[in-house]
Amino acid sequence: MRRLCVHTITTKPLSLEECLVHFPQRGVSGITIWRQALEGRDLGSVARQTRDAGLEVVSLCRGGFFPAATAAGRQAAIDDNLKAINQAHAIGAPLIVLVCGAVPGQSLVESRKQIADGIAAVLPAAEQAGVKLAIEPLHPMYADDRSAVNTMRQAHEICDLLGSPKSVGIALDVYHVWWDPELKSQIDLAGQTGRLQAFHICDWRTPTIDLLNDRGLMGEGCINIKEISDWVDATGFTGYREVEIFSNRLWAMDQHVFLEKIAASYAQLYA
Repeated sequence: MRRLCVHTITTKPLSLEECLVHFPQRGVSGITIWRQALEGRDLGSVARQTRDAGLEVVSLCRGGFFPAATAAGRQAAIDDNLKAINQAHAIGAPLIVLVCGAVPGQSLVESRKQIADGIAAVLPAAEQAGVKLAIEPLHPMYADDRSAVNTMRQAHEICDLLGSPKSVGIALDVYHVWWDPELKSQIDLAGQTGRLQAFHICDWRTPTIDLLNDRGLMGEGCINIKEISDWVDATGFTGYREVEIFSNRLWAMDQHVFLEKIAASYAQLYA
């Protein structure tokens, strides 16, 4: 259980204060904080409250969304990512997960170029703050407007294009990449290059009734989570296994019962 992290978005109906109370009670030791949970809050207080709860801040979600049809739009994205870097530094998050973005009707090649340009623009600030940036490949169903980076290979290519800085890596989410026939070799490459910075888990339900908000609890679907976890661990990765679930069905239930289910499914998966 020492590697169990839960995202605040996973238990979306709970306030941040409730997460800080109830996560540790279920054996959760890490927390990834979503930026909407920080709105209107004193960031120094959030850092203290999280430490006092005995939770390690694993990352901040999310940055990214760099592509835009106009220069002004791209600059606005850069400004927002600079804000995210300041937030991450203030709450003690060592990493920002990047959902990279895309523009409907714009070529994916151009969007990937704008993603690389955007990361390059904010990288000096991230390095100065001691905050890493993790590119999260998203499932191809999101290639129209959420991310032009859809495979680990494409994430590696952006890292290469940027000159392989140590502050830029990859966040692997099984929901998005489990289907990829190159997955194991790309995980191996991430281990060899030191780019594997985050590992997110959940499951793919069949049938899926909502492509965004119908993720499953581990064991509810068809993803070979344990096998992928073994590939990740074989690289030497010892970081948290982060439970990130978007689910209208699970958000509608008692979140304390849901947390118990998360802990139980995690314990069974990694027994």
